[in-house]
Amino acid sequence: MKLSKAIFIIVLVLLIDQASKIYIKLNYTLTPSNSDPIVDWGKFQLLFYENAGAAWGMEIPGDYGKLILVIFRIFAVFGIGYWLVSSIKKNGHRILIICISLIFAGALGNIIDSVFYGVIFSGSYHGAIATAFPESGGYAGLGYGHVVDMLYFPLFEGNWPEWMPVVGGDRFKFFNAIFNVADSAITIGVILLILFSKKAFPEPKKS
Repeated sequence: MKLSKAIFIIVLVLLIDQASKIYIKLNYTLTPSNSDPIVDWGKFQLLFYENAGAAWGMEIPGDYGKLILVIFRIFAVFGIGYWLVSSIKKNGHRILIICISLIFAGALGNIIDSVFYGVIFSGSYHGAIATAFPESGGYAGLGYGHVVDMLYFPLFEGNWPEWMPVVGGDRFKFFNAIFNVADSAITIGVILLILFSKKAFPEPKKS
């Protein structure tokens, strides 16, 4: 698979990811807990949530925790990019190139939010709709932006069995995470790598 096709996949994912994030950011306020979603199609809901930390809303404590996370992500993207170019040069399997391209695009999409959104947009707080390039400046410094999430698929919910330790009897939802197109690209890339691992990582031929 040629590098040009990998670049096409990356650019396509980035365009869809950033277009969806910017549209949500500039047209809606943050979705408070227990309030109506922007769109509610049963098992598909569209919300507006901002993730200030890592995946699943986790945060690194301290004044520089966010910046450390962003720097780590940037190094990771460079590593994934090297893996992609190296795999293409070695004529890696098509499925491997597609998966790495999806993972690279997803990681880069979320880095764009973290690095630039705090500078480009005003804050989406206290019922305000954000504006782009506000005269008073953005809501955070370079590298301290929040990742925009909007996709929510609560497929089903119920109670954990009483006999289960710690969570027994508690209410749960599946899938209870709010995510975005970039997260989806990473997840799809990883799942495909696992499902087609034999094709993606063939055993070397014996001489």
